[in-house]
Parts: sequence; C-alpha cells; structure tokens
Amino acid sequence: MIAAKNIKEPVFTLSDKLTAEQLEFFETHGYIHFKNFLNKETVPSIINALEDVQKQWIDENREKVNGVPIKYGTDIDGKKIVQRFAFASLFSPVLHELLKDPRLKALYPLLQSQDERIGEYEKDGLVVNHYINSDASSFTKMGWHTDCLRDVFYGKKIMPMLNVGIHLDNYDPRNGGLRIIPGTHKQDLFNLLFRKKYYVSHKPDPDEIGFNITAGDLTVHDGRSWHRVERSPITGEASRRRVMYIPFICGEYQPKDEKSSTQFYQRLSKLVR
Repeated sequence: MIAAKNIKEPVFTLSDKLTAEQLEFFETHGYIHFKNFLNKETVPSIINALEDVQKQWIDENREKVNGVPIKYGTDIDGKKIVQRFAFASLFSPVLHELLKDPRLKALYPLLQSQDERIGEYEKDGLVVNHYINSDASSFTKMGWHTDCLRDVFYGKKIMPMLNVGIHLDNYDPRNGGLRIIPGTHKQDLFNLLFRKKYYVSHKPDPDEIGFNITAGDLTVHDGRSWHRVERSPITGEASRRRVMYIPFICGEYQPKDEKSSTQFYQRLSKLVR
C-alpha cells in the first residue's frame, strides 16, 4: 500500500477574514487546513451533543432523516451507534449554534459566488461520519468520490460547493483518515465522473495527501476534488475518528424535509464499510 504523503503545505488559523495567501492556496490546491478552530474545551461538548442525537435516533428506531439513510454500526463495547449522521444539527441546539459561528462566513469567498450559504437544510445537511476499526464496525473507510455527484443524480448543473470538516479526534496519515488529490477541483467533466470508480475504489493514489489532525481542526475541500477516507491500520479505541461535514453551497435554495425521497447515490452507502 502506498502511504499518503504527509502534508507539506502550510496550515493556517481561521479568523473573520481570509488572507490573500489562504485564498491563493485554496485556489491552487482545492483544499485548506485550519488549526484549532475549536478549542480543547469545546470538542467534548460537541461530542456529547452528537451522543444525545444518537440516543434519540436509536430510541426512535429512526432509519432516515429527510430521505437520507442513517448508517448504524457497533462500537468496540458492542453497543449500537450511529456511524453516519445526516442533518444532525436539526436535532441539537448545540450543533445548530455551532453553524452560526461567524468565522465560518469567512470561508464564503472560496465559493466565488454571490448567493453562498451553509446548507443546513439542503443536500445531506450537517453530516457526521464516525469511523471505528473493529470486526463489528460497519463503517471503517470510504472509497474515492467527489461531492458534486449529488448534482449529477439530481439532474442539476454542477454548482460550486465546499465541504467543511470539523475534526473531533486526533490522527495522522498513519492512522488512516482523509485523503485528497490536490488540484483535481480543476479537472474536466470526464475525469470528474470517471477518473475513479465511485465509492468502490479504495486504491491509494500516488498524488494523494493525508493530514496531521488535532481535535478541533477544520479542513475545507472543494466539492469537485477527488477524496476518500483510508481505513485505520489499527483497531479499537485508537482507530476512532469523528468528523462533522458542513456543506457550503450556492444556487437555487432546495431544502429537504421528511417527504424527500432517497436518491440512488445515497443507496450506494451500503457499499461503504
């Protein structure tokens, strides 16, 4: 297996306005990494809020949120857990308030649009991925994909989109985690659709990079960039990785509700383990 390159480019701090250096870096590479977006005292409160949502959904035997399937799995202690949340902020005041953090609006210029917004009620809303490597886990990795595949399945024009990840656990490339191929946000339509086999291909790419993440860090990647999540080579608690993804979108407002249908690409989640 090819090891992911350790990130060599600079990491940044997010304030209320992006610098020219930050804008140029994202434009060139299609991603950017900000350190310590959440402080170490805030991270546990976010994890607690997610556990409250998890308990509610398990108690309700909830299968979907606004048409998006919930992915359940088993923790290392044998307990049932949610391994992929959708629209999580709609069930938690804490998570809802997090999306109001004024620093997030500083990222809007990366979309290069006039009607940018946080898609709290659109796409899959606030998504939370909870990876744990164990024999019982149903969610340990995710194959190559781009986030704009959603637009293709909706029959819409591919619109600019950012996926803003807030990381809740420490990890480095040796422990699996996010992989991105820099520069693929500028690829043509053919390569966007066919460069990799969506979700089923996990083969490392010689150009991919990995990240040294501290809990509370924030990453941003362009929705057109090819990325995947590598399975941790270790098992148990040390393999745990929890990431919240916030969609930053533009274009026509398209909120979802409980009557929304499940799209074909969402059914592909069954292939993810």
